[in-house]
Amino acid sequence: MTTLNQLEQRLWDAADELRANSGLKASEYSIPVLGLIFLRFADHKFGLAEKRLSKTASSRRKIGKADYQAEGVLYLPPEARFDYLLHLPEGQNIGKAINETMKAIEAENEDLKGVLPRNYAALSSSTLAELLKLMGSIPMDIEGDAFGRIYEYFLGEFAMTEGQKGGEFFTPTSIVKLIVEVIEPFHGRIYDPACGSGGMFVQSAHFVENHRKNPNAELSVYGQEKTAETVRLCRMNLAVHGLSGDIREANSYYEDPHKAVGKFDFVMANPPFNVDRIDKSRIKDDSARFTLGMPTADNGNYLWIQLFSSSLAAKGRAGFVMANSASDARSSEMEIRRKLIESRVVDVMVSVGPNMFYTVALPCTLWFLDKGKKNSARMDKILFLDARRIFQQVDRAHREWTVAQLGFLANIVRLYRGEKPDFTLGGDEATELLQKTFGPKLKYSDVLGLCKVATLKEVEAEGWSLNPGRYVGVPAGDAMSDEDFKAHLETLNEELETLNGHARELEQTIAGNVAAILEA
Repeated sequence: MTTLNQLEQRLWDAADELRANSGLKASEYSIPVLGLIFLRFADHKFGLAEKRLSKTASSRRKIGKADYQAEGVLYLPPEARFDYLLHLPEGQNIGKAINETMKAIEAENEDLKGVLPRNYAALSSSTLAELLKLMGSIPMDIEGDAFGRIYEYFLGEFAMTEGQKGGEFFTPTSIVKLIVEVIEPFHGRIYDPACGSGGMFVQSAHFVENHRKNPNAELSVYGQEKTAETVRLCRMNLAVHGLSGDIREANSYYEDPHKAVGKFDFVMANPPFNVDRIDKSRIKDDSARFTLGMPTADNGNYLWIQLFSSSLAAKGRAGFVMANSASDARSSEMEIRRKLIESRVVDVMVSVGPNMFYTVALPCTLWFLDKGKKNSARMDKILFLDARRIFQQVDRAHREWTVAQLGFLANIVRLYRGEKPDFTLGGDEATELLQKTFGPKLKYSDVLGLCKVATLKEVEAEGWSLNPGRYVGVPAGDAMSDEDFKAHLETLNEELETLNGHARELEQTIAGNVAAILEA
């Protein structure tokens, strides 16, 4: 029996071979292919609903569009059925036919208006015929969220193929899963102001499903993206997972279409790092969103961090990916960071090693904010977690976290918070890892090289640094990492500059005193 993993790989290999033979770039090919996966999914759901509804039909009562919509299924007119496309007469313009199909689906389903791709004429009829056959080979007895899984798999593969551009719409699943496990979005409003293809929303829905709840009943989804194409990708991704959401096209620096301040229970994001040339004159008076002030550096990192924080409700949690440099940034950015730390919302910082992303090899840091911690025993504490030594090598250039490793890392955070461990993710293997590290009673304690709970006084003593490497230490026998060495060297250099400054001041004072004595 073919597993879903084998099916994903087979479909991708065949689709990629067709692309190679078509002469198209990955960027020209990805949207049409994802659109066909979506179409196959919609047809599958429609077919299942058709069988159920046919049992309730009678000569007096005909089954119509409203019945399908009541079942939560997209309504497909006859010319939008997958079989119709699969059996088009030879010589017919398949690209034009698929474009008409997408148009017909949008006309019948208002939520999808302007979402589905219409660029199939760019692909040859022979390539499209093969793609239709390939998607038609997906067995109809697959269960659960198989189409969503296939869609996600193709998104990830296209992201790898497209390089830097791929990173704009896709965050590796294991990174997203850890963010979700830490902020625990059981119920409420979720916001991602840099939502890409919607992976944060999808994994949040999986989290709710894994805890035996209905994500559509528990979660409300809000997102925005600056490019129309990525907005469409996200809305298709939500639809293929049976989710709905309010996804807008907007530039998050300058626009706030969701009126986000203080609104959301959960904020999740993987924003672009170190963006320059942001027009701060347009936002300098927006003190509601940028509550801690404007950074003077030509860098958007601390604008994003403030956007995430200001969007949280009174007990909201945020989890986001950020450039390592933001944890130790100096001058105005350090001042903003100090204010954020002193406001008691920074809860957990996680160092992530290199090669976890498809598009860049650099390491990064996961930041977790929790506005509800102000009235807890953790109020004056921050958990620093160094996950750089924890990974599974996927291939020479890519790493990920296994399910057990994800469960292990997430439960370290739960132990720190005083919560009961949750082994829904990771099961027995994660349990064994946690017991091996913290003992059979599973009580949190600092572990050299892995985790350390630091007080705000300790953080202040480190120049308000949020770099986990400064706190967790290095296990015996391990060499200091390049990032830790750089941070340590920068600190020593700053101390040297400060001492040199004091020395120059003393030199001037002494010279002045000597001159005064000689003139007397």
